[in-house]
Amino acid sequence: MKSYTLGEIAKLLDVQLIGDDQVVINGLGTLRDAAPQQLSFLSNPAYIDQLSSCKASAVIIAENFSDICPTNKLISSAPYVSFAKASALFDRAPSPVSGIHPTAIVDNSAKLAKGVSVAANSVIGADVCIGENSEIGSGVTIGAGSALGKNCKLHSSVTLYHKVSLGSNVIIHSGSIVGADGFGFSFDGEKSIKIHQLGSVRIADNVEIGAGTTIDRGAIGDTVIGLGVKIDNQVQIGHNCIIGDHTIICGCTAIAGSVKIGRYCIMGGASGAVGHISIADKVQVSAMSLVSSSITEAGMYSSGTGHMKTSIWKRLIVRFQQLDSIAKRLKELEKPTDKE
Repeated sequence: MKSYTLGEIAKLLDVQLIGDDQVVINGLGTLRDAAPQQLSFLSNPAYIDQLSSCKASAVIIAENFSDICPTNKLISSAPYVSFAKASALFDRAPSPVSGIHPTAIVDNSAKLAKGVSVAANSVIGADVCIGENSEIGSGVTIGAGSALGKNCKLHSSVTLYHKVSLGSNVIIHSGSIVGADGFGFSFDGEKSIKIHQLGSVRIADNVEIGAGTTIDRGAIGDTVIGLGVKIDNQVQIGHNCIIGDHTIICGCTAIAGSVKIGRYCIMGGASGAVGHISIADKVQVSAMSLVSSSITEAGMYSSGTGHMKTSIWKRLIVRFQQLDSIAKRLKELEKPTDKE
């Protein structure tokens, strides 16, 4: 079990300590459930009523709430960010076994840098390059010509198709598939003709991809995932999409092909985007909303109606957009006149 003194934690998190710097902390807990020798945090004021009964040995808290905290305090301008950093101190994930497991299959042309670990039953294809200290979990398949940067972590049963490129510090969780063919077909009047997907997928540094997510390779150019993007479980990203830096895509979201999403966006859970549209920087899309046309201005957007025939739905969407002007005209008509 990892443990730190409060003084050590304050230095590691770069926060101000008010209290006993020799108190030992061996874990994290919520305000409601934390035990002595654990560290908790208050970020959402909705939980402030739990503070008085909290049994944690210390709480990460904003300065404006510090007077009502009954225990040792770590004063932070961003308590939730400080909590995120503290969580790394107490991570209990098992360390990988160094080296290559005897059941792994590694092509002779593959290049594995210093400190790379490859777990049981993984397959590393021809001309693959893996950067220093990267971890390849059990049952992972990495296709020919793919490249991984430093400190990447692929959990069990991840599949990278051929010529996929990952930056450094990329984490991909179990069951995800990167680089499968995009959904591209041309109908000749009788049957669908496959469009072979000639591009690939490029993923920048510090990206994390949740379990069961699929990212399709591009038809001609590449599908691109930007710096620091975070993608939740069971997300579908179609071919030739471009996802801007530091965007967050929540679970069960489906993004059709050739969508360009800007920087610092949030796609809410089970949201979607039709193909060949653009979304501006700093756009937030509500859960279960469908983005059906390009968004050119930052802000929060929502949608959602009951199902109906498409022909009726299209007419009603036009009328829905006219409701504001109709309401204004109605208000003018309802104003009292001098004749009344």
